[in-house]
Amino acid sequence: MPIEIVDNSTESRFEILVDGKVAGFADYLLLPTKIIFTHTEVLPAYEGQGLAGKLVGHALQASADTGLRVEPRCPYVAKYIERHPEFQELVG
Repeated sequence: MPIEIVDNSTESRFEILVDGKVAGFADYLLLPTKIIFTHTEVLPAYEGQGLAGKLVGHALQASADTGLRVEPRCPYVAKYIERHPEFQELVG
């Protein structure tokens, strides 16, 4: 089961693909110095496989790599940051 995570900037979301099909996404609003994560969802057929964590971890690392601050309006993203202190410095 090949997994790929892409930034679909046209749709303003990071997507996780399983076998080339969208299995989940993390919607965002991109500002000049900040990215606001608004919603994360994994489609029912793909739940329980840890895909949301992989997706959000990748999205946060990509944000850090580009120097963006993060505003986690999505409860899942906020909880992920709480459980992964390496991303807490991005919040602001």
